[in-house]
Amino acid sequence: MSSPMSVVTSARHGVVAVISINSPPVNALSHAVRAGIAEQLAKIKAEGGAKAIVLICEGRTFVAGADITEFGKPPQTPGLGEVIAALETSPIPTIAAIHGTALGGGLELALGCHYRVASPDAKWGLPEVKLGLLPGAGGTQRLPRAIGPEAALRVIVTGAHQPAKLGHELGLIAEIIPGDLKVGAIAFAEKVAASGKKHPSLREDTSKLTATRADRSKFDALVTELLSKSRGLEAPVACAEAVKLSIDTPLDEALKQERAYFLKLVAGEQSKAQRHLFFAEREAARVPGVGPDVKPRKIERVAVLGAGTMGGGITMSFASAGIPVTIIEQSEENLQRGMGIIRKNYEATARRQGQDPASVDKVMALITPKVGLEHVKDADMIVEAVFEEMALKKTVFAALDKFAKPGAVIASNTSYLNIDEMAAATKRPGDVLGMHFFSPANVMKLLEIVRATNTAPDALATAMAVGRRINKVPVVVGLCHGFVGNRMLSQRSKQSELLLLEGAMPHEVDAVVTGFGFPMGPFAMGDLAGLDVGFRSRKDRGVRAEIADSICEAGRFGQKTNKGYYRYEEGRRTPIRDPEVEAIIVAASKKLGYTRRTITEQEILGRMLYPMINEGARILEEGVAARASDIDIVWINGYGFPMGRGGPMHYADTVGLAKIRDDLSQFAKLTNDKTLEPAPLLVKLAAEGKGFASYKPGKA
Repeated sequence: MSSPMSVVTSARHGVVAVISINSPPVNALSHAVRAGIAEQLAKIKAEGGAKAIVLICEGRTFVAGADITEFGKPPQTPGLGEVIAALETSPIPTIAAIHGTALGGGLELALGCHYRVASPDAKWGLPEVKLGLLPGAGGTQRLPRAIGPEAALRVIVTGAHQPAKLGHELGLIAEIIPGDLKVGAIAFAEKVAASGKKHPSLREDTSKLTATRADRSKFDALVTELLSKSRGLEAPVACAEAVKLSIDTPLDEALKQERAYFLKLVAGEQSKAQRHLFFAEREAARVPGVGPDVKPRKIERVAVLGAGTMGGGITMSFASAGIPVTIIEQSEENLQRGMGIIRKNYEATARRQGQDPASVDKVMALITPKVGLEHVKDADMIVEAVFEEMALKKTVFAALDKFAKPGAVIASNTSYLNIDEMAAATKRPGDVLGMHFFSPANVMKLLEIVRATNTAPDALATAMAVGRRINKVPVVVGLCHGFVGNRMLSQRSKQSELLLLEGAMPHEVDAVVTGFGFPMGPFAMGDLAGLDVGFRSRKDRGVRAEIADSICEAGRFGQKTNKGYYRYEEGRRTPIRDPEVEAIIVAASKKLGYTRRTITEQEILGRMLYPMINEGARILEEGVAARASDIDIVWINGYGFPMGRGGPMHYADTVGLAKIRDDLSQFAKLTNDKTLEPAPLLVKLAAEGKGFASYKPGKA
């Protein structure tokens, strides 16, 4: 453990004392850092002579947040609140010099200073809400005093990082300093010292609260707008309540209430789940068999094959990240249709976000439309997004062998199919892998990267690096039908069909699933995605799902036809119960010999979740996923699993594997479905009183 004096030092530059924090990698507010700041402040005061104090960080960033590993442990003094109070009440003016990111506790630390300066590319924010928390060291009280309650509310409830320029415009940052930040901060501090004026303190300055105190209507409307997107999460609500306190409640009283909110959240299941996901995402970046010595290949240009829904979305993902991309189709007509949709999507985004229309032309200039596979020749990475048919994909991969340059990474966007078969159609199987994007590809965060049998480690490292570069959350998975996400989803789909045959209706199942926290139920989601895709896949595999196929055979393919499991009014997406569908369901039950019964919400929920968890146990045991937490990341980012539940495997651990084992056994007997019998790994861990988090297969 580092000592305070080793991670925080101070030095004099004339009348300016500079306190430097050097606690890599992100200068987190560990006990050593907090104690070090307090000690250096006391030392500077005792020595005398300093007229201003600059607080700055070494390395790549300002303080990027609290030390999350300390959460849940006995507190050590000084707490962050004590350090902030020392900065705020210092008789010597204090200046925070921000570079990199000032996030969470880092921004709260800076808010305790009398002034803040920043490099032009610095970012700031209070992202605690993403961990199921709120800023617990005065952020909900001091930020409203710095930039106004409405602006602060948006920053705190969304948790989004903000640019230094906006901070300067809002009054949070006193000066943007180009060039050497330390030199510029010292020069700013010298001006402050020479000014002779009283230095601003957010403890005393309430001027930014005045307008909201006079009329709270805008603030209240913004609370309603932001919380409408919180989907049952506790932290956004607590954040809004805490910011409300800043308007009229005396600071010290509000700080006590903020702390009470924080302590309640940090002990709650939702925050534990969200903190689990924070670490899980970082763990997912560690790929077994791909060490730090394996360097990714250089990717300067990408080619995407197919200008349909997925190909267009994938193209946008690369272009939006500033990567030149060639989009390739078989015909000029298909190509121009796809380019038109891409432009419309960008124009809609620009209007929604208030961007200059010229920004659309700028990003569109990165996209080169071409007809013919020969145009992949300059691409460092090729992403195939043609129809989900193996014969077609193998034909495409064989043709790519003639045109792709040596060393190009060749990826398939398949949702289910065997990457090894595609790789076998080439003479370069080491360059081939899966990059499974999720629809809409330009929006969804998950990227399942499928390691085939012969995929080279540096190709895998390249796909991971590119995934992060295009703002996705990449997770490496092994080879099997459906990989991780869709393999588990198939178990839910099977139970969805069975529940309808046994007595439930689509709206009943969907209500239970959305009540749990999913944004949509399985039937509404099917209608949105299009029922024809699964229908075509089942026909190719010679599989029949009586209800789903009967609905498709009636010409009901979902929202695209204004009727699927539900009916839809023209131009609207609100699902409406349809007697025609319910008649199809009852007829299917009769045809297959089911006696319909009343199914409880508890059974519906168990059968929607536990079979997926059971399949997750099989996936872990087979090594298709390297960690249970990787499965959680897949489901949180690709399938709408509620964040406050932490993903299916974490949720299973909170429920207890013994209960899930027993319920699965009961479901298997009730339905006479042997696939519902608990998986061997689940049985083993339940008998040992352990959870999935304890299991370390380490393959994928």
